[in-house]
Amino acid sequence: MSIGNYNFVNPEFFILLLLIPAVGLWYYYHYKDRYPTMGMPSLEGVKDMSSLRGKLRIVLPILRALSFTLLVFALARPQLSLKEENINAEGIDIVMVMDLSSSMLARDFTPDRLEVSKGVASQFVDKRPYDRIGLAVFSGEAFTQCPLTTDHGVVKDFLENLKCGILEDGTAIGMGLATAVNRLKDSESVSKVVILLTDGVNNSGYIQPMTAAQIASQFDVKVYTIGIGSVGEALTPVSVRSDGRYIFGLARVEIDEQLLKEIAEMTGGAYFRATSKEGLEEIYSRIDQLEKTEIEVTTIRRYSEEFYLFAGLACFLLLLEMILRYTVFRSLP
Repeated sequence: MSIGNYNFVNPEFFILLLLIPAVGLWYYYHYKDRYPTMGMPSLEGVKDMSSLRGKLRIVLPILRALSFTLLVFALARPQLSLKEENINAEGIDIVMVMDLSSSMLARDFTPDRLEVSKGVASQFVDKRPYDRIGLAVFSGEAFTQCPLTTDHGVVKDFLENLKCGILEDGTAIGMGLATAVNRLKDSESVSKVVILLTDGVNNSGYIQPMTAAQIASQFDVKVYTIGIGSVGEALTPVSVRSDGRYIFGLARVEIDEQLLKEIAEMTGGAYFRATSKEGLEEIYSRIDQLEKTEIEVTTIRRYSEEFYLFAGLACFLLLLEMILRYTVFRSLP
């Protein structure tokens, strides 16, 4: 039996707690036997009199009940469990590459492509507790947003704060992929993976996408590519106001699917097309299943005996009850 971090070795002793209401009922029905009444011809003179001492006598049975409860907990032998996990095998190194071009604000997803991509990627991070994960971003240029780390809270914080406009606009797919490969090339992990998400056509950057794919292949980096966007037209940023706000208009969704397929095939990965949030979630789930490795986890549990804390407090309350009973609340014979 466990309560929070406490494990009770002998929980059968908790049945003794049923004695508390039984004793309470006995105490109630035999109250007059313990404190006999004295007949008086009239109570007019004392009917409104009451003392704080008399009112506080109720504390005595409460203290005794609490001390008994704590003794029962001590008999149940509480132990504080400390769990440690030792990972005996290497996981996978994964770099997620996110497109931050202005077209990622297109509203064919709710609220837009970027917010949905960030949310689904964050869910994917939660499913990979033993992997090192990094984050690279690109639009007209590219940089590493978060290096490879096992601190997934940091990765998720960076994901949450991603926004369009922090880089020169454009779609430099080759630059984004090359940045991710540069982070993985010296890795000694069992498997090295890039998940590249984009919604456009390569139109900038000084490294061509297929050149970056060849480099990835040389370093045994597997690339999964995702094209995100609906089919047909979508409400997309078409220009920018002087105050920095985007002007939206209908524009045709253009994704260079052939290029993304070739990158994936060259590196041993796969290409996926996401036309909805549900579709994107399914894609990340499939990648999660494809990139599974056997990881041996040794779990060590340590227990510390904690019964003395309960027993000590019970003795203190019992002693306090006795002191109060025979001093402050002492009854005359």
